[in-house]
Amino acid sequence: MSTSKLTDFKVLVFDVYGTLADWETGIYQGLKPMLSKYRASSGWSRKQALDAYSAVESDLQTKYPNLLYSDLLSKVHEVMEERLKAASGAPVETSTLDGNPSTIPDSTGASTSDHSVPAPLADDHVKFGQSIQDWPIFPDSSAALHALSKHYKLVVLSNVDRVSFAHTLAKLSEGRSTDLSKSAEAYSPPESDSEYWFPQQCNPASKSPFTLILTAQDVQSYKPSLHGFEVTLDVIHQNPSLHCAPKSQVLWVAQSLLHDIEPVGQLGSCQRFH
Repeated sequence: MSTSKLTDFKVLVFDVYGTLADWETGIYQGLKPMLSKYRASSGWSRKQALDAYSAVESDLQTKYPNLLYSDLLSKVHEVMEERLKAASGAPVETSTLDGNPSTIPDSTGASTSDHSVPAPLADDHVKFGQSIQDWPIFPDSSAALHALSKHYKLVVLSNVDRVSFAHTLAKLSEGRSTDLSKSAEAYSPPESDSEYWFPQQCNPASKSPFTLILTAQDVQSYKPSLHGFEVTLDVIHQNPSLHCAPKSQVLWVAQSLLHDIEPVGQLGSCQRFH
């Protein structure tokens, strides 16, 4: 059993969705309009809906680790709908059931595949992919983070993309349902994808409690892949604003055993709080 004390650590690395933000409520609310359309899912409980969602999401994250999370969410919604159609005996797209991402549009609405004919997703799928901005944070998350930031450097490692996370960052920073359009400059990520996101440095108006934010987009992988954890430790160790802390002084704070606690345990001499 570990004898470490909280004061032994200099950096706290947080998971966000499920730990600081109520992703289950956000996901379930976003799925309900689709679920109500089909006989197979109209009577599902919240747990059944989230289990079905998680199974598809995990599969797509493994297959397409470089896919932006908002696009991945859109694809999850599409795959789930096609499977519900199949369960109802309606015609389905085989490629969609297999999770082929070729129908995922980029920001211009064109397909991300090499096909010359664009294949934009239906509006409902795109809307679900953009729903992260509506996901609520837990009531005590913001105050707790600001209190901890007075004593520790706080870092994010999250399965999300930068643009989507900006909405959650604003809520965690301001402590309320913040309209990002009114504070976009304070909480927007760096323009260059090659530049790590240090919100307190790049946006002086930011009230962010976090010193560093790393998303799946930054580390090019989704948790529980160890790659993102290794990148995070490397960036922390190299950066003076994070005390160049070794992994023995880094504490991981997360709710998910699968996505965070178990992989951190594989890194060796790393501490985690569940």
